[in-house]
Amino acid sequence: MGNAAADWEEHARKWITWTRAPGLDSYWRYRDDFLRLVPAPGKSTLDLGCGEGRLSRDLAENGHQVTGIDASATLIDSAREAHPDGEYLLADAADLPFEDESFDVVIAYNALMDIDDMAGAVREAARVLTPDGRFVISVVHPANTGAKTEDGAFVVSDTYFEGTYQREDVERDGIPMVFAGYTHPLTRYTDAFEASGLLIEAVREPKAVLRDGSVSPYPWHLWLRLVKG
Repeated sequence: MGNAAADWEEHARKWITWTRAPGLDSYWRYRDDFLRLVPAPGKSTLDLGCGEGRLSRDLAENGHQVTGIDASATLIDSAREAHPDGEYLLADAADLPFEDESFDVVIAYNALMDIDDMAGAVREAARVLTPDGRFVISVVHPANTGAKTEDGAFVVSDTYFEGTYQREDVERDGIPMVFAGYTHPLTRYTDAFEASGLLIEAVREPKAVLRDGSVSPYPWHLWLRLVKG
């Protein structure tokens, strides 16, 4: 068992550099398509696991009244510095400091697999969501838990159903990053949705466009939009 919160705080400065480097992270290639899955702005939007605030800033520019929460103090400080008019709180996604039905949109962009209590975070998202609200999620695609061999073949890991905690050292354009989090089988997510009374309204498997413009033969991310049952 890992401790994702501690690992992300340890490497927070690397993440800030990584995610703000032009075009380095895949977010910048996915962003517009993902935002089209997000409902129109309502009374309030929660960015669950907001990190240094890149999505929160984009949502604010699109008219959302955003509150961002994260378990990393360094990332929350960075989000506040980059967006002084925003609201950013240090908080545990599995124990949110908000009243029931406080938000009509909750978003977890590439966050659930990096939260130690993923099911608790889903339960809390459902609790703070209004009855007609939407919960929009991006996660690393559960199919993308194998190993890519040197010849480009994709091999599904034999630990798929159990899931694992992983740390991966990556470097691009001379910028290092350490990614830490959990590989969850699809049913671990859907079990959490079912237990929290959430139904899947929309599913997207966006094609992964590589930095050279080519397209990956397998999906990197899975996007879901959920409603209360």
